Amino acid sequence: MPRPSQLLHPQREPARPLPAATVLLLRDTPAGIEVLMTRRSLNASFAPGAYVFPGGGIDPQDAAAHGQATCRPTQSQAHLTQAIAAIRESFEELGVLLARRADGTPADASDVAALDRHAPLAAQCAARGLTLAAADVHMLAHWITDRDLPRRFDVPFLVARMPDGQTPVADDAEQFEPVWVRPADALARHEAGQFFIIFPTIRTLQRLQHYPDVAAVLAACASERPLWASCPRAGWLAGKEARYMEHEMPFGELALVTPDGQLLHALDWQSEQPVPLLKNVQRLTAPNPGFMTGPGTNSYLVGDPRSGYIAIDPGPADPAHVERLWRAAGGHIRAIVCTHSHPDHSPGALPLQALCQPPPPILGLPSLPTARAHSQFQPDRALQDGERLALTGQAPDGEITTHTLRAIHTPGHAANHVCLLLEEDGLLFSGDHILNGSTTVIDPPDGDMTAYLESLDKLDAACAEAQAHFILPAHGHVLGQARDTIAHLKAHRLAREAKVLAVMKADPHGTLDDWVAKAYDDVPERVWPVARRSLLAHVERLRAMAPGND
Repeated sequence: MPRPSQLLHPQREPARPLPAATVLLLRDTPAGIEVLMTRRSLNASFAPGAYVFPGGGIDPQDAAAHGQATCRPTQSQAHLTQAIAAIRESFEELGVLLARRADGTPADASDVAALDRHAPLAAQCAARGLTLAAADVHMLAHWITDRDLPRRFDVPFLVARMPDGQTPVADDAEQFEPVWVRPADALARHEAGQFFIIFPTIRTLQRLQHYPDVAAVLAACASERPLWASCPRAGWLAGKEARYMEHEMPFGELALVTPDGQLLHALDWQSEQPVPLLKNVQRLTAPNPGFMTGPGTNSYLVGDPRSGYIAIDPGPADPAHVERLWRAAGGHIRAIVCTHSHPDHSPGALPLQALCQPPPPILGLPSLPTARAHSQFQPDRALQDGERLALTGQAPDGEITTHTLRAIHTPGHAANHVCLLLEEDGLLFSGDHILNGSTTVIDPPDGDMTAYLESLDKLDAACAEAQAHFILPAHGHVLGQARDTIAHLKAHRLAREAKVLAVMKADPHGTLDDWVAKAYDDVPERVWPVARRSLLAHVERLRAMAPGND
């Protein structure tokens, strides 16, 4: 993890999440699933005025009511308590009773009418021979409120089928205006500004809208594990708050820059100013956005004013971008490193070197004869695999700070590709070997799929050794959970390879164009010309592994 001394902002302890539970009451209609929602009071301490699912905090009485509830054999004690809390809250807030009579039949409106919504529910049910139907309540998702909020909750989102013969009636104290709504309609009304819902509700409805009926939802929840779990992070985008789940592209960057969750980091892509990621890491994105480059090529400066800087991937030969790099470093660039020779990464090296006095060395690996004509590159010196580049600076108080980049040879995307590991802070600068938002292209003959996969293993081992948690790619935002990201990427590549092999076996005399249409049928057709290059890399690897090829 990054050194605390290199974090941009003073850290504060996020508020402790309070245990709570919420339940999505579902029903089938000819138009699809509907979910019961209700509007929170405008005076509520959390999400005032928002439309939510019924729920609230878990009370000690919920754990004490286990003996008054049904329970699945696979349902844990913790999940049982959460289900009881959700049942109690739905009754108190909306007068909906998830309970069963002694003969196993569901409670109906007559049972609801006989109970007091302001008195303890479990005791009343016991007196009437009712059992709380916790076995009918299933785990859908698990949310923990964002770290930046002053009031936070640790909330399972549960699901249950709405009992027949009951009508929700809001308590008009905490909840108002109960409404049955299709998930897609709720989302559309929210987009139109007519139905205020908060981030976890939005994301839950987005997933719920794809299920055809209640039975399908309940079947998906049969494992007793949440279908997803998230503690979102927030940043600024276009001047507004924007929140993201763990699988979404900006999440890792927010985890790096504001680990405690403070709403401080802007996520907008721009090329005019450097973006500080840590005190010793800045990113400048070249103004070359496109299909192959995403928002542009990321150039990085590692170091500080006392130690000087190492520039990573100076980008295309764009004079304005090169000058911005030079100015961001105060002209104090000690070395320029190119991760590989492609034209959006290395051509800026010589112009940047010319601006600096004394001229820093250009480091990397020379391009091989397999490189295309526009990807020729010759560094001043070749980096050795495992070589360390160290910057050292001394503060006025005498404290010495060191920033060490270790070179890791990673052929695959290009034969001369190298990644860099900032050892003190656990950051992997991945060049084009690992990208955020897409998989990199493997383009033979300079690209090699076997070498690419072996390099992923090498990077995984390096991240494990250095306890590196973040990947800083040449295109896109910072990625978190470095080893999980690498494992997912390798699994994706091998799954694609298995699909390529199946297509080749089904059509052994087909052409690359025939195969790409089938092996990449899950991506837009406009991507196929690029995918064809990686397909060729898979084909060459498969043929090399075929029996008889030693």
